[in-house]
Amino acid sequence: MNLYTEQEISKTLTENYMPYAMSVIISRAIPEIDGFKPSHRKLLYTMYLMKLLNGDRTKSSNIVGQTMQLNPHGDQTIYQTLVRLTRDNGALLHPFIDSKGNFGKQYSRDMAFAAPRYTEAKLEKFAAELFSDIDKDTVDFVDNFDGTKKEPTLFPVTFPNIIVNPNLGIAVGMASNICSFNLAEVCKTTVALIKNPKHKISKTLKAPDFSTGGLLIYKPEEMEKIYKTGRGSFKVRAKYHYDKKNHCIEITEIPYTTTLEAIIDKVAELVKQNKCKEISDIRDETDLKGLKITIDVKRGTDADALMTKLYKLTPLEDSFPCNFNILIGNTPKVCGIGEILEEWTAFRVDCIKRGLYYDIQKMKEKLHLLYGLRELLLDIDKAIAIIRNTEAERDVVPNLMKGFSIDQIQAEYIAEIKLRNLNREYILKRTNETEDLEKQIADMEETLGSQEKINELIINQLTEIAKKYGQPRKTELITEDDVEEFEPEEVIDDYALKVFLTKESYFKKISLVALRTSGEQKLKEDDKVTRVIETFNRAEILFFTDRQNVYKSKISDLPDGKASNLGEFLPNLLQMEDGERVIDMVVTEDYSGFVLFAFQSGKMARVPLKSYETKTNRKRLTNAYSGASPLVKMIDFTEEMDLAAMSDTGKILVFNTASVSQKSTRDSQGVSVLLSKKGSILTDLCPAESLKLKDLQYYKTKNIPAVGCFLRKGDSVEEQISFL
Repeated sequence: MNLYTEQEISKTLTENYMPYAMSVIISRAIPEIDGFKPSHRKLLYTMYLMKLLNGDRTKSSNIVGQTMQLNPHGDQTIYQTLVRLTRDNGALLHPFIDSKGNFGKQYSRDMAFAAPRYTEAKLEKFAAELFSDIDKDTVDFVDNFDGTKKEPTLFPVTFPNIIVNPNLGIAVGMASNICSFNLAEVCKTTVALIKNPKHKISKTLKAPDFSTGGLLIYKPEEMEKIYKTGRGSFKVRAKYHYDKKNHCIEITEIPYTTTLEAIIDKVAELVKQNKCKEISDIRDETDLKGLKITIDVKRGTDADALMTKLYKLTPLEDSFPCNFNILIGNTPKVCGIGEILEEWTAFRVDCIKRGLYYDIQKMKEKLHLLYGLRELLLDIDKAIAIIRNTEAERDVVPNLMKGFSIDQIQAEYIAEIKLRNLNREYILKRTNETEDLEKQIADMEETLGSQEKINELIINQLTEIAKKYGQPRKTELITEDDVEEFEPEEVIDDYALKVFLTKESYFKKISLVALRTSGEQKLKEDDKVTRVIETFNRAEILFFTDRQNVYKSKISDLPDGKASNLGEFLPNLLQMEDGERVIDMVVTEDYSGFVLFAFQSGKMARVPLKSYETKTNRKRLTNAYSGASPLVKMIDFTEEMDLAAMSDTGKILVFNTASVSQKSTRDSQGVSVLLSKKGSILTDLCPAESLKLKDLQYYKTKNIPAVGCFLRKGDSVEEQISFL
């Protein structure tokens, strides 16, 4: 019996995976133009049907249970959706749910919300803007999952909720991350764009605004990019004040994307690593008044300098990555602010037109009935006689139709009028409504056919909403000039040390203090030290390998060692390629100076150390030097010096590094220095003074290339272990 069947992977992906992916994108993770995902919409519409817009609060468990009629997912998932929409949770600038009980906090990771049986909720008054004229066919309705109820596909929101409240969604192959903006600014911007499509958005929409406040580092070029493309990022930092009396820093607002526990954990970690010696204690003092993290500092501490350091090293400053991906016509699209507001305006125009058309049809139906009632006014006695003289009840309506030349609908209406209302006063009052209805219908039809009048309606609604629900900004804007940059080196303990490199690619970093009390260097059998450099902990180190790669690191990031240990095996430490070996290392603090590469061909390349400096934290650079000819030796230097090149035929050439021209590319083959005679090759390069030649000038040349001179009697060349 076969437990599986063979299938083509392309067919399986098309038939199984793609429908799933599209379902997640369209029906779960990406918000639509009304600013909601289906889970939000189902919950809020259920609460609307439960009369919770004007009624009293009810148990959250009751709301969750009712919502399951539209959303067949687990009750815990529905409750989590409810929690995020509440006022007490604080995730939204303008919450839609009025809550009572413990609903957790947006800024806390560990402050869990209570079970739904302990909490209560109802809709906020602000939520009425979501359901404006929803019963007037302003949006489409569809069947729920089992066909027993109808639910809206969108809400006819009267303001651009899509950018007023934040939204995060992760789908299959795409995601959405929309930050929140101030309601008053959004309404003002939308009005300005309706009046003038060329309006510059940044004039009225300053920057994002978050419910957790904080300080947004405002960079005009970054914000313009976000407004235009819907992608980009900006930084938000915590707000604090220094209590001089108690020597403590009190943090009262933090970035929206982090939590107070993450901040406390990171600060505590820095204290343990002795990177923040100014801090004596940190604690969470959050209470009913709101968030507060207190950092006790030692006397004499510069609080502003300490916070600059903490902004750099902890989530007290965090980035918000924008990805304004929304569903427009069931198609995901990344939009800029202008395009989003344009799409929302078009959506709102459609809602208003549908609402107007609905009202016009209802008024026309009523007017049609009043026209029939007006005919009755001509002879009430005749109507009474027709009804009284009709023997069968089923004939009443047909007889009225014949007697007054009216249609069935009008006749049915007249037949249902109570006997007490068959008087001239009642009928006159009702028929006098005819003129008012005719006028209203004419006005509505005029509005329906006029884009200007519809725009005026939207502008009036937005102006009223901004006036009624608008709030001052919670997130304060600061410019780059207000931000003091922090240099990471300030927290790095700087001390003198020596670094050792062995033939077998082992590395040791030992402080000079530890070396004074150390014995001999422990090495593997047949291994030997090939390079020793004295430097400081704040310097950077470059490891050159036999595969033309260079691996960069800060010395402070490398572990301290002891003479009694073998050291760190660099291929493992630097995650090098299989079989790759370190041939030399260079230490630098400012990337000044040069590296001279000597090849078997007799050519040498003088490359500025600046060529290996990068603005990013790249750990590996390829094409560090030329691979056209085998590398014999590399020497780094900051000042010009005399070097001695040796060939396999015993010739020596002494030259000054100044005579070797500088190359701008790292993998340059260089210039000829030691000329080859009868197939000779360059075998070694070292500082000339280290050879201790009696007559250095005999081997020296002013111009390169040159062939060099054979070693004179009395001169000897000893094996060199270290060069600089």
